[in-house]
Amino acid sequence: MNQKLNNNQIERYSRQIILKNIGAIGQKKILNSKVLIIGIGGLGCPVAEFLTRSGVGTLGLVDPDIVNLSNLHRQGLYNYKDIKKSKVSIAKKNLNNIDPKTKINIYKKKITESNISKIIDKYDYIVDGTDNFNSKFLINDYCFKFKKFLVTGAISKFDGHVLSFNFRNNKSPCLRCFFQENNISDDILNCEYEGILGTIANTIGSIQANEILKQILNIGKSLVGYVLILDLLNLNFRKAQLRKRKKCFCKKK
Repeated sequence: MNQKLNNNQIERYSRQIILKNIGAIGQKKILNSKVLIIGIGGLGCPVAEFLTRSGVGTLGLVDPDIVNLSNLHRQGLYNYKDIKKSKVSIAKKNLNNIDPKTKINIYKKKITESNISKIIDKYDYIVDGTDNFNSKFLINDYCFKFKKFLVTGAISKFDGHVLSFNFRNNKSPCLRCFFQENNISDDILNCEYEGILGTIANTIGSIQANEILKQILNIGKSLVGYVLILDLLNLNFRKAQLRKRKKCFCKKK
């Protein structure tokens, strides 16, 4: 953390460094941070892009999928020529075109109980951009186990919500405190069934990236203990308090 910013870094991040809440010290924190993004789709693409542009030093990208034509209206890291190619491979290439200094690790696999601990252990901050509850609960549980900072997002139609969990302290509720039933239908998270306006995905993903940067810098008000709910069709925004559920496993720890 004692290293000086070089002239290229000072110019590149000048609009951030000039902010009194960031400065050179804050920019160094960003450059030394390690963030894992699980799911490089409608949410993961804007998260990855904005974290790269902000100067995050190491990004991990997890996604087993290939680019489909239906992805292009909302997933800004991909173009028509990328169809049928690996999402994480294309994302890495395009992100390195934005900033070749960002170290990007790719994982062309689905996150599972057998591989998640080895992957998330290398990162300090985790972003959940998945579109199914099994993956979301799995990420939640292992972030709780390994005391990671987690930002979860979900989108459907014109709506979205963002939740942050700081499992480094025992006061934070978890995702299971919000979604109280494991058998919730994945249809409400699946764009194929419910549909999604492309701008909704990018808005929620941008907020997720913002939550990660605030945590890295330790500035501003955190979403920990709250859920941010956005109805972007009618421009209704609300922040509701989220408490630990009595029977949730995180309450017992």
